[in-house]
Amino acid sequence: MNKIQMVDLKGQYEKIKSDIDAGIQEVIDSTMFIKGSKVADFAKHLEKYLSVKHVVPVGNGTDALQIALMALELKPGDEVITPVFTFIATAEVIALMGLKPVFVDVDAATFNIDIASLEKAITPRTKAIIPVHLFGQNASMETILKIAAAHNLYVVEDACQSIGAEYVFSDGTTVKSGCMGDIGCTSFFPSKNLGCFGDGGALFTNNDELAEKIQSIANHGMKVRYYHDRVGVNSRLDSIQAAILDVKLRHLDGYTAARRNAAAFYDRALANHKDIILPVRAADTTHVFHQYTLRINGTKRDELKKYLESKEIPSMIYYPVPLHLQKAYQYLNYKEGDFPVSEYLSGNVLSLPMHTELTNQQLHYITTTILEFWD
Repeated sequence: MNKIQMVDLKGQYEKIKSDIDAGIQEVIDSTMFIKGSKVADFAKHLEKYLSVKHVVPVGNGTDALQIALMALELKPGDEVITPVFTFIATAEVIALMGLKPVFVDVDAATFNIDIASLEKAITPRTKAIIPVHLFGQNASMETILKIAAAHNLYVVEDACQSIGAEYVFSDGTTVKSGCMGDIGCTSFFPSKNLGCFGDGGALFTNNDELAEKIQSIANHGMKVRYYHDRVGVNSRLDSIQAAILDVKLRHLDGYTAARRNAAAFYDRALANHKDIILPVRAADTTHVFHQYTLRINGTKRDELKKYLESKEIPSMIYYPVPLHLQKAYQYLNYKEGDFPVSEYLSGNVLSLPMHTELTNQQLHYITTTILEFWD
């Protein structure tokens, strides 16, 4: 049995090596390393896959979130609501823009933004909501969009972990993750479900005016070369990464199926254990399993993690400290106990290996080892 990894990028690469290598070589031969045709091709192919009007590739997922807020022209002091249980980048860009992050708790079952908490957090200064589609499934977007419309708020979807997930509205309409709000953002970090071999990201929108602003902001505020219409940044996906992503996009549905198969194996093997709570699939969304995250009852999470390490099985805690208890956000004056669900999750979640190359032999070893821990 091969060594178990949290993410097996080498194994994935080896299966598509000839196509990846050919794409990279094309870029080298063309010497169009920045803004080459590969970037435009990838954007078009991703637009088709997502059924969205505009995809704007950028340097990374954090840039995508920042550019989204810049495009909405929010003002310093405006409030932006986002879940407190997520990766730091979501709040980071809000703070960097001089906006006020307003944290809300999450649903214990789905890990996504809690709707009741969201509604309570809205004030006259609230201008936007950034729901995070955590671990691979969409937040309750139909309700979020209704709340946003009622209060005239923008919605920026953080879809950095959920590319390919589908949300099903009550009328039966199905929309891909990141394509429901005003702007969607994603990351192509190597470990993502659609990942490149370096940094990368993109923004999605169906709004022509916003798309034009996003493209301009990402390119130093230019629309016409050397004519700067607004303050911008320099954020672009390089051509080699676009070539890699264009190949991997063709396999994305297959990658998603492999992740779901691994998740189903975990489900069957770990079902009905009194100390293990399996990931919950919300009824209104599919799940692409960027992570497979358990909740461990009691106080044995850290002991289990150490036990797995002793058996050469990696695992990760996403995330050990909720945002309101991070030193960087002490200025917001939140305190321990303000977000009990997120604090509980930080003390109890454990993510198991999840990637496209997991074998049944590896999955069997992981799950039997977990069960042996309690024997």
